[in-house]
Amino acid sequence: MRVISDADLRGLAADLLAAGSTVWGPARVPGSPRPGVEYRPLREAAELDLGAGLPFLPLKQVFLPPTEPLFWWERKGTEVRLVPPAPPNRRVVVIGARPCDAAGADAMDRVMGWDYRDELWFARRDAATVVTVACERPADEACFCSDVGLGPSHPRGSDLLLIPHPGGYAVEEVTAKGRELVAAFPHRFREDEQVTPGETAAAGPPRIDLAGVQRWLADHFEDETWNEVALRCHGCGACASVCPACHCFDIVDEPDSLLAGTRRRNWDSCQTSRFTVHASGHNPREGQHARVRQRVVHKFQVFPRRFGRLLCTGCGRCTRACPAGQDLFEILTLVSERALETS
Repeated sequence: MRVISDADLRGLAADLLAAGSTVWGPARVPGSPRPGVEYRPLREAAELDLGAGLPFLPLKQVFLPPTEPLFWWERKGTEVRLVPPAPPNRRVVVIGARPCDAAGADAMDRVMGWDYRDELWFARRDAATVVTVACERPADEACFCSDVGLGPSHPRGSDLLLIPHPGGYAVEEVTAKGRELVAAFPHRFREDEQVTPGETAAAGPPRIDLAGVQRWLADHFEDETWNEVALRCHGCGACASVCPACHCFDIVDEPDSLLAGTRRRNWDSCQTSRFTVHASGHNPREGQHARVRQRVVHKFQVFPRRFGRLLCTGCGRCTRACPAGQDLFEILTLVSERALETS
């Protein structure tokens, strides 16, 4: 089995930075009001911090920035010139992503290449290699990755999966990108048949019946449960902002002058009251119960039916971020119980 030591992993980050690559990883943010780490571009390998748990914001920001220009426009006489963004010109390597975040990007690949191929998304995905580190313990009680068919060492979405063992990591080469990274820096990896990967967080049996949840969701669109669940929701959209798989966005035109401007894409959320307001003023999801229902049904019934993936990785960020204490796992447990009652 291939292994990499703690020192060589930091050395790998240093090698990549020296070669001109952009390296993202969990790192402390000086002056941040939040404890822990955030995914951010590293200035030096010493900033990499793999021991502080799950970053507050998800990995999707690497591939879908919170705001980005789609193109710039300029009018000259009767002509309008459009200037698209330049494609990525640097290799990107993410070191220390968590499996739930890598799985979220994998789910988003499905919708970003569905009826229209999002070239900005896939340009960044193609330029990036994702090195994940398996979780040795849940971040806290909000984690439920095993309940959605994943787990603390699940390889989905990873190019290279690192499983902790004393002094370093056992290396699982998941994709061709992962193998190419190992081949490019052979002095950082070595073969060791004696290594047994350390304990990762116990996956455990799933605590909810996903098949039952999906059946119930399909048959109970107007159920009173949605009014019950929505009582706690403020409609602020914090859950979508921290979710590794939510991908709603808005597109706005920002004029720089009468003759030039920018068309920009910004993160948005189906949980806010104005997200579905039509130009006529009609809102098909006028009540908060309809917006909460949309989030749950989309993630656990509509998206998997269309793409074969849940749109949830069980990271628990939405529960941690909710100012009202809304708990997605609690909702799924309730729906699972209702499914048993009606089966």
